[in-house]
Amino acid sequence: MLELKGITKDYPAGDTVVHALKGISVTFRDQEFVSILGQSGCGKTTLLNIIGGLDQYTRGDLIINGRSTKSYRDRDWDTYRNHSVGFVFQSYNLIPHQSVIANVEMALLLSGAPKAERRERAERALKQVGLADHMHKRPNQLSGGQMQRVAIARAIVNDPEIILADEPTGALDTETSVEVMEILKELSRDRLVIMVTHNPQLAEEYSDRIVRIQDGLLTSDSHPVDPAREHLTEEQIQAHAVADARKGKRGMSYLSAIALSFNNLMTKKGRTFLTAFAGSIGIIGIALILSLSDGAQNYIADTEKSTMGSYPLTIQQTSMDMASMMTSMMGMSEDATRENTSGEVESKDLVNDMVSSAANGATENDMVAIKAWLDGNPGDIDNYVTDIQYTYDTPLNIYKSDTSDGVVQVNPATVMDSLGFSMSGSTQTEMMSSMSGGSGSAYDVWTPLLSNKETWKRDYDVVAGRMPEDWNEVVVYVDRNDRISDYTLYALGLLDQGELRGMMSDVLAGEKVESREMTSYTYDDLLNLTFKVLPESSKYAEQDDGTWADMSDDAAYMEDEVDAAETVRVVGIVRPTEDNSSGSNWGAVLYTPELMEHMVEAVDESPVVAAQEDSPSTDIFTGTPFSDDVDVNLSMEDIDQMIAQMPAGQGEQLQAYVDQMRDEGMSDKAIASAFSRQMSEQNDNATYDGNLDILGVADLDDPASISIYPIDFEAKEHIDNLIDDYNEQIRTDGEGTEIQYTDIVGTMMSSVTDIVNAITYILIAFVAISLVVSSIMIGIITYISVLERTKEIGILRSIGASKRDVSRIFTAETFIIGFVSGVLGIVVTVLLDIPVNMIIEQVAGVANLAAVPVAAGVGLVLISVVLSLVAGVAPSRMAAKKDPVTALRTE
Repeated sequence: MLELKGITKDYPAGDTVVHALKGISVTFRDQEFVSILGQSGCGKTTLLNIIGGLDQYTRGDLIINGRSTKSYRDRDWDTYRNHSVGFVFQSYNLIPHQSVIANVEMALLLSGAPKAERRERAERALKQVGLADHMHKRPNQLSGGQMQRVAIARAIVNDPEIILADEPTGALDTETSVEVMEILKELSRDRLVIMVTHNPQLAEEYSDRIVRIQDGLLTSDSHPVDPAREHLTEEQIQAHAVADARKGKRGMSYLSAIALSFNNLMTKKGRTFLTAFAGSIGIIGIALILSLSDGAQNYIADTEKSTMGSYPLTIQQTSMDMASMMTSMMGMSEDATRENTSGEVESKDLVNDMVSSAANGATENDMVAIKAWLDGNPGDIDNYVTDIQYTYDTPLNIYKSDTSDGVVQVNPATVMDSLGFSMSGSTQTEMMSSMSGGSGSAYDVWTPLLSNKETWKRDYDVVAGRMPEDWNEVVVYVDRNDRISDYTLYALGLLDQGELRGMMSDVLAGEKVESREMTSYTYDDLLNLTFKVLPESSKYAEQDDGTWADMSDDAAYMEDEVDAAETVRVVGIVRPTEDNSSGSNWGAVLYTPELMEHMVEAVDESPVVAAQEDSPSTDIFTGTPFSDDVDVNLSMEDIDQMIAQMPAGQGEQLQAYVDQMRDEGMSDKAIASAFSRQMSEQNDNATYDGNLDILGVADLDDPASISIYPIDFEAKEHIDNLIDDYNEQIRTDGEGTEIQYTDIVGTMMSSVTDIVNAITYILIAFVAISLVVSSIMIGIITYISVLERTKEIGILRSIGASKRDVSRIFTAETFIIGFVSGVLGIVVTVLLDIPVNMIIEQVAGVANLAAVPVAAGVGLVLISVVLSLVAGVAPSRMAAKKDPVTALRTE
């Protein structure tokens, strides 16, 4: 039962107030057909809107099933309109972009009914009004009468208790009007139907009761309710309250809102696409920047890996402060830059500063402790390195296997000596390192492989044969064009170094040096190469007097030793991979770390080393004790006896030297005194450890240097931190030696990544402006959509949509536009990356540099969605706040 008690409705109109309803009091039965008659502007529609909960009364009370509505909140009115009231409007008020059945389903959609149930009930309602064959058409494909029947089907689909019809036949012809009135009459048998009309004839013919209104006042009622006889009992009121509570309020789901908004957007495909494309401009710009930046970062990362293979973190037994030394060399030390106030020209001690700074900065690393620390895997360092390489002072003496033309030393290389350059092996190695760009921390013809065999696959492609599997197997390293330098060929004995002797002096003399013809070798030629590896200790032989002598100048001795030495054979030919940016242009022979370990063990097990270790206080080369305090006093007889015990060649040479001194007039006493002084000086310089070093003795737990190969810059920073923690612990404990190391990569490239990131951030900041502009544009488009769909908002509110539901619909619209903008931006960027990569490859030779990272792509789509949602907040709220009565009047 519906009861109105003293309902008034006032509208502000400028400075005045319009009194639309002036204390209407009327009660309606649960089942009857009531017609409200009156002239235009008398308040009929206002009364209908108040009964339907679309408009709120100013004073009075609307009592629904015994419950006052004075305490109703917005959600109570929404539930009331959705479950208890069905509206039928004169202008039909169908949503044009929805199909007939979708329009009918809308009330069920708002009540949260399942999809199958919605479809079943909507079809049943359409059949009830005779439109079963038109359910999939659009409203604009129907006649006026058919559209009104759709409106009736929508009104009854939720089985409401009240049907409110506002001039339902006002736009229909007579025949169609009769059809509509018959339907309403049929509906009034089990529910309350209230119709507002100007047609008294239809009212008289179909209505059970006629209420007349004039100037906001109820003037007559043909069949009023008798309060004394017709009223709800307390039990009935309670039953209605329980029934209303069970109806609940679920509201429109996000998926339903998205579907509704999508259908609307599809009616304006062109505008939707242009809006989405405009919104994607900023996404395209940022995605292009990120694709290039990520490609550059990946390229840098790949370069880092290969660079780390050429320039590892290096820990030397003796570390020098190269930074201080360079400062002194450049004249930038504090003393060198001191202002001269003497008025005279003063000397500036650059050389002294350079030497002093280098000496003061020189530190000894405790290599045994450092190796033990690294072996303990501190800070999980093994996961941050490609490899840790240990090198030793034991010389790697390699000779050509064929000694028919004499002994040919292959390593250490003697090419520069043959050219006429006089330099130490270390100087030669450093020079060649700077020229080579080769693999390893320093160039040499024979270069060690890393122990991590995974790096072999990364750095080398096998051209022929295979990679080494044993200590005595090596591979020849050629460049990417299968070439090897003549320097390496000379060093390996494949070319005769005799051709080089005198070449430099001829050049300095201005003579023309003829270029030699290019030589080539088959893979089999190189795979058949063998070499001899000779421990440094094998160059020493025991003499008759028990001392040991260096026999490296004895050609016959060396030939016998080389022939008897162990063989190393070439088992493969490799070239640098495409990803190996530090590939050698000189060529090399690559050997495994096991070869050096084998050499160290061979030296340790040699007789000469055993002899020295058995006599730690005696110099086995002279037979005299190690002592700074013992003077050597030799007589001529001692010298003659020593000559007699020497090998024939050395004895004859020394005897000739003695005879020469006699011929020059020296007495035997003077000759003996000279020999004694010489022997004393030799004894002063000789030490036990020094002799072991001469013999090439090394301890595998005490390397001469350690090379740490980080995976990338981030891993290098982690290792730097581990070393810093190690040094901090040393300082805290007050025991041990801090680690001093060289970081060439850190000096050269530490800021490259930061520069790329900085450029990326700056560009993104500029491009992000277009994202803001796009968001504002989407907000404007959403605002326009709200204005265009104002009537739809009123329709939705009339069938029970809450403010949140309306807001959710327009929020869903901005979500769709934002999502499409983001996806479209990423797709366009992926397509643009194709020509961009082609240009980069042509210009820089780097293939497939630009590629949108998956995470960045997803992130940009999310950003597009979020910005669109933010832009749509204000229009969505505006839509939710629209007055449904005013919205329904909008055309």
